[in-house]
Amino acid sequence: MIVWVNGTFGAGKTSACRELVELLPGSLLFDPEAVGYGLARMLPAERAAELSDFQDLPSWRRLVPEYAAALLSEVPGPLVVPMTVLREEYRDEMFGGLAARGLAVHHFVLDPAETILRDRIEGRDAYPGQPERSARVREWGLEHLPRYRAARRWLSRDAELIDTGALTPGQTAERLAELVKDGAARCPIVQSTDSTGDTVAAAVLLFDEQDRVLLVDPVYKPAWEFPGGVVERGEAPTDAALRETAEELGLRLDASDLRLLAVDWEPRTGPRRGGLRLVYDGGRLDAAARHGLRLPADELRGSRFVTLDEAAGLLTPGRHRRLAAALDARRRGELRYLEAGLPAAEGLPAGSLPAGSLPTGGRAGGPAGAVDAA
Repeated sequence: MIVWVNGTFGAGKTSACRELVELLPGSLLFDPEAVGYGLARMLPAERAAELSDFQDLPSWRRLVPEYAAALLSEVPGPLVVPMTVLREEYRDEMFGGLAARGLAVHHFVLDPAETILRDRIEGRDAYPGQPERSARVREWGLEHLPRYRAARRWLSRDAELIDTGALTPGQTAERLAELVKDGAARCPIVQSTDSTGDTVAAAVLLFDEQDRVLLVDPVYKPAWEFPGGVVERGEAPTDAALRETAEELGLRLDASDLRLLAVDWEPRTGPRRGGLRLVYDGGRLDAAARHGLRLPADELRGSRFVTLDEAAGLLTPGRHRRLAAALDARRRGELRYLEAGLPAAEGLPAGSLPAGSLPTGGRAGGPAGAVDAA
C-alpha cells in the first residue's frame, strides 16, 4: 500500500509523514526527491543544467514506482510518500505505474488556507546562518502557490483534502492514519486480477458521421485509449468487447453489431504486459447515441472523436499503428493480423522490443511474461 501525501511547499507534508510512520506499524518513509537528486548527479552536466524540476524527467517518473515496489518487497508497508505532484499527467503516469504493480494508493492533500501557507513560507528559515539561500527557498515556495491553486481543481476530485491550518504535525498524522484505516482516500484504480501474465484485450472502434473514431481518456494512464479492456478468465473476447463498451460508455451493443478488424500481438514494454489485442468495428453512432454516452468518472475523464492524425498526439505509437492498420482494414473490408501494430510480414519496428522480450533464438513467435494490462 502507498500513502501518498501531496500538497504544496509549506503544507507540512514531511513533518506529518515522519509522525505518520510511527502510527502505522511496518511503514516506511520514502521521499522520491532522493531519486531526483540521484538522477541529477548521474546525468551529464549539460542535461542537468537544463532542468528546473526533476519531475520533468521521464526517468524519474518511471523510477518512482519501481523504487516503491522494491521497497515494499523489503518491508511490510505501507510506504508513506510525502511528495508534491501538481501536474495531472505526471500523477497519471506514476499512479498508473503503481497500479500496474498491484499497489493500492491512498492519495491525500494537505490543504491549509493560502494565507497560512504564505505565513509559513515567509517565516521559514530553511538554512540558518545563510540568509541568501533561505531567501531563495522562500521565493521558490511563494512562486509555486499559483501552480497549487490551479492544480487544486483536479486534486479535489482525486484526493482527500485535509485542512491542516489549525493542526499540529502530530494531529495531522493522526487524521491521516484514521483515513488510511477507513480507506476513504483509496484511489479507484482498476487492476486485473492476474498481475503477472500476458493478456488478451478487446477494443471497440466507434465512429461519428464524419468517420472520426472515439478515444477515451483513462484515469491514471498518461495516454488515451480505445474503449475496451482485458478479457476476463473464461470470457469470450466478443463478450468482453460488449461488456466493456457497456461499462465504459453506457452503450448497449449486440454481437451482430461488431466486426473484427485486427488482431495485434503487443510486445511487453518495461512493466507493461503484452499479449493479443483484438480490435472490433462497432459502427457509427448517430447524434442521439453520442449524446447518450455515459462515462464512469472513476475510470474515464473524458472522450473525444478524432481523426487518425489527431489520434497521433493522444495514443502511444504502438496503439496509433494499430489504429491505422485497423482503419485501413475497415476501408478494405479485411481482417488483419499485426505484430506491434504492423503487418507480421513487415516485422517489428527497430527498437520496439526491449532486450530479452523475445524467446531465445526466435522471432516474435510468442510474448514474454509481463506485468501490466494494456
